[in-house]
Amino acid sequence: MPNPSRLRAAALTATVVLLSATLAGCGGDSKDEDPTAQKLSWKDCPAPSEAEGGGAAPSPLPNGTKWQCATMKAPLDWNKPKGDTIKLALVRAKASGDKSKRIGSLVFNFGGPGGSGVTTLPAFGEDYATLRTRYDLVSFDPRGVGRSAGVECESDSQLDQYFQQDATPDTTAERTKLLANTKQFNAACEKNSKKMLPQVRTTDAARDMDLMRQVLGDDKLHYFGISYGTELGGVYAHLFPKHVGRAVFDAVVDPTQNSEQGSLGQAKGFQLALDNFADDCTSKTTDCPVGDTAQDVKDRIAKLLKDLDSKPIPGIFPRQLTQTAATNGIAQALYSKDFWEFLTEGLEQAYSGNGKDLMLLSDSMNGRSENGEYSNITAANVAINCADDKPRYTADYVEQKLPEFRAASPLFGDFLAWGMVSCTNWAVPGAADHPNVSAAGSAPILVVGNTGDPATPYEGARKMVDSLGKGVAVELTYKGQGHGAYDSKNKCVQSAVNGYLLNGKVPAAGTVCS
Repeated sequence: MPNPSRLRAAALTATVVLLSATLAGCGGDSKDEDPTAQKLSWKDCPAPSEAEGGGAAPSPLPNGTKWQCATMKAPLDWNKPKGDTIKLALVRAKASGDKSKRIGSLVFNFGGPGGSGVTTLPAFGEDYATLRTRYDLVSFDPRGVGRSAGVECESDSQLDQYFQQDATPDTTAERTKLLANTKQFNAACEKNSKKMLPQVRTTDAARDMDLMRQVLGDDKLHYFGISYGTELGGVYAHLFPKHVGRAVFDAVVDPTQNSEQGSLGQAKGFQLALDNFADDCTSKTTDCPVGDTAQDVKDRIAKLLKDLDSKPIPGIFPRQLTQTAATNGIAQALYSKDFWEFLTEGLEQAYSGNGKDLMLLSDSMNGRSENGEYSNITAANVAINCADDKPRYTADYVEQKLPEFRAASPLFGDFLAWGMVSCTNWAVPGAADHPNVSAAGSAPILVVGNTGDPATPYEGARKMVDSLGKGVAVELTYKGQGHGAYDSKNKCVQSAVNGYLLNGKVPAAGTVCS
């Protein structure tokens, strides 16, 4: 699975198009200057680095506005603000409307953790054209991600092997191999990124965002957080409640859960999404090509995965489609209803012995480009999760929990359960059981939950509202499918979000969009 400890948000948004230049490592300079006084040098964006996923430089927006990139210096260790520095990569598109009506910068984090905002914002920039009328749209590679002192672990060839492994061991030998591979991956992270691993906690990224707010010239942080970006936004609101401007949390992480509870919640969420996919396919007027009934669809998928466990089929030469890769590809397609047709096509292919499309979906989740290069989304994802999450789980503990996970999801349960061992033998301790997002005194935060969200189940929105504290958050419900609500193009959701961000109009608590 893409996130060995939790499938928090590594959706296609993290791997569709990616951009930037040479990876900026840790600086060795000790600076006494006030970091808030630095001036950013905005220039046309270069082509992406391998760590950001490769590809071409971002194209201008339809009105000709070019994407601009800059780097911002931040302390390597926020406990030593005058010590070594790192460079954080930023991207922006300037506001398109009347300058006198410009509100400021709207900072985006699209999740992961580990997704490159510098690549994702340009890929989806047109979706936020209405917001750009009054804001500069800004995003960034959080520390440890992409060009922002990106964490490095295994090589591309090693990652090919890592993602081919059996992630749901059925025998003692398979279990031993999975644990050995995990230990090897973690050791590579320590060897190649030892200096960064203690410095990539979400609290560090939140402090970076407050520095960014000041360097961008804003009195308040106006913020749009998606998936893990809601956790980052909640931590920011806890640390800097008086600095919160207009903020929206979409596809909301449950801040009350530890990593085990989050994994179990995702097992239920992905199972729900699979159920909805099967119901949708078989309810159409034409025949569903992957099953006669919803249960038949799920039974055939289960049989496919069982067969692949012992006999993989050709994928993308020379790699084969394994049980792990197929499950990974299915999960990727469940992130958005727009991808369900690709899942149908991928399953049809696989039933006839061709695993190419499911492997393409799996590669997208893992940040693998067609030329065989990987972005650093997996390395960053594991590093940030393991730095944040205090629990460390043993293989024996996972085996005790397997029945509970299988009850939550016959298809995804084993994968998400075994993913809990990913932080075992990690080089640095985790910070806490779960993040603190209490934010008394914050400006209103609009929290948007999607009832069909597989990766951040709907119940997490209410938990976020309660955890932010009385009088802080306003909850909006979207009765839909996929990961997130705003990019579903639902007019009710977009009207509510745009109304708040552009005009400060808070929707009524409990508003429901469908």
